[in-house]
Amino acid sequence: MEAGNITSLAERLKKSLKGCDYEVLVVDDSSPDGTWKEAMRVGFNVIVRPGKMGLASAFVDGMERTRGELVGLMDADLQHPPEVIGGMLNEIHDGADLVVASRYAEGGIIEGLPLHRRIASKTAIALAHLLLPKTREVNDPMSGFFIVKREAVQDVGLSRTKGFKILLEILVKGKYGRLAEVPYRFEPRKKGESKLGRGEIWEYLKQLNRLVWSQED
Repeated sequence: MEAGNITSLAERLKKSLKGCDYEVLVVDDSSPDGTWKEAMRVGFNVIVRPGKMGLASAFVDGMERTRGELVGLMDADLQHPPEVIGGMLNEIHDGADLVVASRYAEGGIIEGLPLHRRIASKTAIALAHLLLPKTREVNDPMSGFFIVKREAVQDVGLSRTKGFKILLEILVKGKYGRLAEVPYRFEPRKKGESKLGRGEIWEYLKQLNRLVWSQED
């Protein structure tokens, strides 16, 4: 639920992407705070879906509704600072096919994350690195903030899971060459509510299991 963040997000994106040809598509799972209405008010394109369907499927649905050569994903809660996008695009221009904004790359900073959340994050990364070898190229494979060339993910069979970790699937299934990480400062959210809960943790474990088996195909 990010209605309170949309105006600031729009302003910061406009500054960060000045001179670029871009489209913003907000995928909203019927947030009760009217996030989609605020998104339309500031000029964003919107997909409204019935019920809580998850970030992974939101990315796939969004990719199907856009036509750009690059596809990016970020949260609307401003914990993913739009100002980082310029550096990410520079990496694309330098030949990267996939650029991940990372909390754990050298120079990355995490502020205001409770200890139990830090432990959960580190544990999830350790599991991914252990069970999915392709994810070991990335310090932060759990990131929900990245840019990828469309051709790298166009026809690789990304699934519409209810999970939040679509980057894991891209790392395992994607057809990318050079990968880059750009560090960023992860800050506490100022408005809205976090979506992380036991349900998301369970979905992550199920997604991890599916991806482990997909490596055997």
